[in-house]
Amino acid sequence: MPGSKRNRYYAGPPSDHFDGHRFFNPEDERRSPGLGALLRWRFSGGKAKWPKSVPSPFLDHPPERVAGLRITLIGHASMLIQAGLCNILVDPHWSDRASPFSFAGPKRVNPPGVAFDDLPPIDVVLITHAHYDHLDMPTLRRLWRIHRPRILAPLGNDAIIRRADPDIEVATGDWGDRFALSDSVAASLTPARHWSARTLSDRNMSLWCGFAIETPAGLIYHVGDTGFGDGRIFRSVRRQFGAPAVAIIPIGAYAPRWFMSPQHVDPAEAVAIMRECGALQALGVHWGAFHLSDEAHDAPPRELATALNAHGVAAKHFVPLQPGEVWQTR
Repeated sequence: MPGSKRNRYYAGPPSDHFDGHRFFNPEDERRSPGLGALLRWRFSGGKAKWPKSVPSPFLDHPPERVAGLRITLIGHASMLIQAGLCNILVDPHWSDRASPFSFAGPKRVNPPGVAFDDLPPIDVVLITHAHYDHLDMPTLRRLWRIHRPRILAPLGNDAIIRRADPDIEVATGDWGDRFALSDSVAASLTPARHWSARTLSDRNMSLWCGFAIETPAGLIYHVGDTGFGDGRIFRSVRRQFGAPAVAIIPIGAYAPRWFMSPQHVDPAEAVAIMRECGALQALGVHWGAFHLSDEAHDAPPRELATALNAHGVAAKHFVPLQPGEVWQTR
């Protein structure tokens, strides 16, 4: 197809995860399922029925600044991290749907755990990748208009954001790049086993990542969307940065495994990530807000409890957060 070799978002030299046209997962024995597999899954009829709405017992009103460490789940993969007097949002999402459309696509079943107008001053926004449940342009526009945060994303995502809103300023980096966020907080982009797309024709034209966030209260490892693979990318974080004080790990959107395993871990693999990276504490996210896959709404915390019990890990050390729920250092 004419122009099929052109990457519309990023132009740069080839690397161990970029072939000059598309990004890929290095040494990946299983490529992410393509369109045929996606259609096979979509029409398989295996999705569990979810409730239309799920009330949450939590609604947080964050303080303006925190000297220590305070983490709030907004919902799905959207987090407010307050550390070292720096306020960071990861994958902010306040829209009703995880979709390019306001009238169709996965709809939120529980409200955000922090009202948008209750946010403290936002200094930094970290974007892990371009999927609509992580990169939500209506939310980014609101944040930019009100807070003017510094926005950091993996390679190519700046072009996606600027195409939607040319006024928004975005800095991008590759895996391994480190950015000072304040005098005492820094973030490094870490590898993840995932993929990216905004349309049917831009698959893997932008990069995906996790984040290792260095704070005075210790390392926060936000794993990002990822498959498990052989675990080396999680061990590498421990080698480079030391054991995280807390790891933020996805526990949902994992069924069926034949389709999801290259791109999303299940709860048992989430526990394996905690063990591989040496995290002292883990927080489970990426579940219960948008009906993205086949498992039941309450399956992720149930299966997480089973996996923790199998490894002799106390439940308090890996908490499946609900929207508005807060974890903080004492």
